[in-house]
Amino acid sequence: MQNDLADHELLEQLAAEVEANLVRHIALAAEWQPHDYVPWDDGRNFEFLGGTDWEPGQSELSEVSRLALTVSVLIADNLPSYHREIGKYLRTGPWWRWVGRWTAEENRHEILIRNYLMVTRAVDPIELERMRMAHMTASFRRPAMHLIDVLATCAFEEAAAAVRHRNTAATADSPIVASIAERLAADDELQAVFFANLVSAALDLVPDQAVRAIADRVADFHVPVVELASGKSSDEVLAEAGIYDKAQEPALVFGPLLERWNIFTRTDFSETGEKARAELAHLK
Repeated sequence: MQNDLADHELLEQLAAEVEANLVRHIALAAEWQPHDYVPWDDGRNFEFLGGTDWEPGQSELSEVSRLALTVSVLIADNLPSYHREIGKYLRTGPWWRWVGRWTAEENRHEILIRNYLMVTRAVDPIELERMRMAHMTASFRRPAMHLIDVLATCAFEEAAAAVRHRNTAATADSPIVASIAERLAADDELQAVFFANLVSAALDLVPDQAVRAIADRVADFHVPVVELASGKSSDEVLAEAGIYDKAQEPALVFGPLLERWNIFTRTDFSETGEKARAELAHLK
């Protein structure tokens, strides 16, 4: 039977892997500017500054595109909560530098989407602000987790976000929205690789402990949910719109990562690890 490592031991033993992956991530990440994707010529003042307030006829996007961007910006708006939740586990050395980099990238997503929505008047700005206030006031908190659980969860979350944004791009009725969604998806996928690589390193270090964490996080995985002004939850309406369906998670989110981690071909699990692998067999 393999010996588990405490979180502080994992933080230390995986630190070099974090540093190497941070260097790799920065080298591969394309430099892009949020303002480049916003059609500023479409902008005009609202009534407060002598212009015209929003009315539904001003939006030129389909309901699906408006919905997808609304959910994306509200999730991104809650970045302080996500920063707090990931940061409390990774407040040391290269781990903390990665938290800073990840937070900056995610904040850039929020800046881009909100600027686009406001300039193009794609959504009701008052309704969006009220939802933002409610969503951020409710906040977000993870249950207590160990380090490998956090890494696996983040890998799944970023992979899921990439799926959502790729589907948004595929269904978008606007070339600009498609470009925005593709840009965000590319970031999500690169972030998912960062977390996945650390899970891979943990699997090599403590195979049983790592596969147990993976199985547990698959079992209770759920994407961030936003309550919309209609009273429906974002997971329900995104599934109806074909943007993100929980039923597709085994094929689109879990499966590719389990294959990346060689979960079903590894030979270094003991009885404990084999039990966890068996719980994942339905995803093979």
